[in-house]
This record gives sequence, C-alpha cells and structure tokens, in this order.
Amino acid sequence: MNGINYVELGELIREFHLKVIHAGRNYEHIHVTKAGINRPGLQLVGFYDYFDNERIQLLGKVEWTYMHEKTPEERQSLLNELFARPIPAVVVARDLEISPEAMNAAKEFDRTVLRSERNTAELQSDMITFLTRQLSPRITRHGVLMEIYGEGVLLTGESGVGKSETAIELMKRGHRLIADDAVDIRRTDVQVLEGSAPELIRYYVELRGIGIIDVRRLFGMSAVKDNQQIDMVVNMEQWRDGMIYDRLGLDSRFMNILGVDLPLVTIPVKPGRNLAVIIEVAAMNNRTRKMGYNAAQEFSDQINAHFDRQLAQQGEV
Repeated sequence: MNGINYVELGELIREFHLKVIHAGRNYEHIHVTKAGINRPGLQLVGFYDYFDNERIQLLGKVEWTYMHEKTPEERQSLLNELFARPIPAVVVARDLEISPEAMNAAKEFDRTVLRSERNTAELQSDMITFLTRQLSPRITRHGVLMEIYGEGVLLTGESGVGKSETAIELMKRGHRLIADDAVDIRRTDVQVLEGSAPELIRYYVELRGIGIIDVRRLFGMSAVKDNQQIDMVVNMEQWRDGMIYDRLGLDSRFMNILGVDLPLVTIPVKPGRNLAVIIEVAAMNNRTRKMGYNAAQEFSDQINAHFDRQLAQQGEV
C-alpha cells in the first residue's frame, strides 16, 4: 500500500457508529482505498463485469427485498458469489435483519458485516463524502499557513527568512494560525486545496532565540484554527539589490500545488518593512480580485486613457 491513501475500516466504523455483526480477521485494519460506495443490485442478479472489489458494499431496502424473494438455496448461492470477492466489508442499512445465508457467507469467506440504523441514501452520500475527503491527494510543504481576513494564506520561503516571526505579528493583529513549519495540504475538490497542521506540531511555533511556543496557550483558542482552504501563496525572499520586483501587479503569477493554480505574490524582505501589514494588504487585494475588482488593471486603464486624451489634444492642435 505504499504511496496509496487509505482509510482503515475501524475508522469508518467509529465515524458512522456502525454495529459489527460479523468481524472478519483483523477487520479494523482493513484498508479502504476507494471513495465509491457500491450498492450491488446488479451483482445480486449475477452481473460482475466491471465490479470493483475495493469498494464498500451497501445493502439497502431494495437489495434486501430482492434477496428475500429468493429461496434460501438461491439466496445462499447469490451471497456466496458476492462474499467470495475480496471486498472490504458489507454494510446493511436501515437496521435490516441479517439473513442466516449472509452470515454463512461471511463466516465462510471471512468477510466483515456491519449494520447501520440510518437511511440507505443518506448513509451512502455521507460515506462517499467522508471517504472522498480522507482519500484526497495530499502533500506536505514547508511553510506557514494563516487565515487572514477569511483568506487562507500560505507563507513560503527559505528557512530563517522570517515566516514564523511574521505569523506571530499577524496573530497579535487578530488573525489565526493553522500550521507552522510544515503544512499538510490536501485537494478536497477539483480546484480547492485545504491545509492543516501535522498532529505532532499543531498549535506550536518555533522562534529562533526563544524556542518552541504554544500559540494556543499564549494567545488563546481564537488565535488558532484546525484547517483552512488555501487561497493564495506569499513567497518571502531576502531583498536582492538589482532585482526587479513587480510594482504594479499587472502580471499574474501562480504556484501549482496538486494540480491547483494558486495566486502567487513575492514579497522581498529587508529591515524596516512591516511584513505583517503588507501580507494583510496582499490578502485583502486577493479577495477583491476574486470578487472581480483589479486595482492594478484599473490604474493601468486610467493611465492609458490619460495618455490617449493627451495625444488626441495634441493632434487637434
């Protein structure tokens, strides 16, 4: 399973309060690697083309009613064919009765059978949502993730450039920390990235010369947040003389993470610059751009219009 995201079946059982009717061998540690939940109606009539063995199998009222119209012998044969596949588990919804034939098949093929009181459609939808989130592509990046005016801002840059110190100043100004030093990033939708802190370092910040501090204890619970959608990247780099930095903001730059293009702003760092205020402005400016207003473009249009008028007036003279 190296390199493949998975959810252990035990985690799914606890999340949805599923009752274990029959426990397969080492069932809590079975790896669920597919977000899809299969309702095996076609399989119960014998059609197994394109059947995905790695999906949880969910039996609802429709499948249960169909099976109970069969004779015990027919039911046993159909269930044996389903349970013989290396499926992670079978979940029976609506607290329906588990037939003796299903228990026989579970014992013979060492499969886990679970039961839920919940409605079939709601349970299927919620399980797909949960598994999609847990199995989404993910990566860990060096940096600091902050929530600033509702925008998720990922601060990147070389070690020692001042990311953590800037984060402390931003927290003093009322913004919230999600992660320092390492940011776990997952793609929760086609164009949506969400960041969080690894469990071991959550709420901690390293400040050179002071050491490790617990932000939650120093600044309170209002200064931290467990996760946040990432809306932009601010790259902090040491000021280099002779380097040409963007002064208008007309050229849009992006950083691609897990296939998602995030707006990228580079901020040169040198003594005397108030980085916290600059990053606040960058976050607000990104928010206004998402709402359809681009100050740099408006300024450029005004300059062009001014020169057009000047040229027109000179032509009239």
